[in-house]
Amino acid sequence: MTTPPPNARPTPDAPRGTPASPAQPGAQRASEGRKPERPASEVRRPAKASWTVLELLRWTTDHFTQRGIETARLDAECLLAHALGVERLRLYLDFEKPTTPAERAAFRELVRRRGTDRVPVALLLGRREFWSLPLEVSPDVLVPRPETETLVEAALDLLPADSEARVLEIGTGSGAVALALASERPGIRITATDLSPAALELAGRNADGLHMAERIHRVQGHLFDPVDGESFDLVVSNPPYVAESQRAELPPELLHEPPGALFGGPDGTEVLREIVGGVRRVLAPGGALALELSPEQAPRVADWCRAQGLHNVSERRDLAGRVRVVVAAHRAEGGV
Repeated sequence: MTTPPPNARPTPDAPRGTPASPAQPGAQRASEGRKPERPASEVRRPAKASWTVLELLRWTTDHFTQRGIETARLDAECLLAHALGVERLRLYLDFEKPTTPAERAAFRELVRRRGTDRVPVALLLGRREFWSLPLEVSPDVLVPRPETETLVEAALDLLPADSEARVLEIGTGSGAVALALASERPGIRITATDLSPAALELAGRNADGLHMAERIHRVQGHLFDPVDGESFDLVVSNPPYVAESQRAELPPELLHEPPGALFGGPDGTEVLREIVGGVRRVLAPGGALALELSPEQAPRVADWCRAQGLHNVSERRDLAGRVRVVVAAHRAEGGV
């Protein structure tokens, strides 16, 4: 998916050995009659003395586009706003404002990491919004995706507004799903598990920042192990469900996120199968399970739910119309 880097795309005020800014007017005429120059990647071309906000945005958008980054303009705006310490809207008000060498140096490093290393913008910024909640993110956790809001919506449909349900989230990562649910259902009690101590620590910081720390109990361990013997009204999870066989086909950005939060075995269903197979040991009668997954996995996961004696199995689609969540219920006591 990565396109080859352009041969002469400069980085503003680039150091030696890095493509610099376009040659000044007349430079081409002045070079006539000389020996052919070495490739741009081996020389330093004259750099502009000053770059305005708009010039940086235009240059970076073009640079990212040539690198095959689909959200080139948005990424350029987010990174420049971060480097300048302002909100994105401020960029539009300051189009003609010159930038300082220090600002360009900070921006240049962000552009390099995004364009060359393909680090996701969220990890460069250290934050991501999910369900309108500002969250800290890091390479220790999966960056929350918009499609995961489908999991939140499915869970909320199972929780009345005045619910005091006991909710278990398996694999909380940044805490995005747990915090989204807590923000919408103030009466619920949430236990959030994760194998990674670093992920749980980050989830705790997010909970502290949103003043929800007392409502979310975080425990370390594999799947149901840390809550053995407990009972919950709802179990939700966005487990690793990418197939190992797809690793080479993935966008390079995903290489910067923890493999343990992405890959679910050869076909991506190992963790999904384990959750479905063990959920009844913690699911209260009348409780429900909601799982995020890949669209092609939905039929198999639905069959596994039925084989485990769960009922009312249904699917939820994301905004793109793809099946993203499977929901199933545990029969209430005395149910048939």
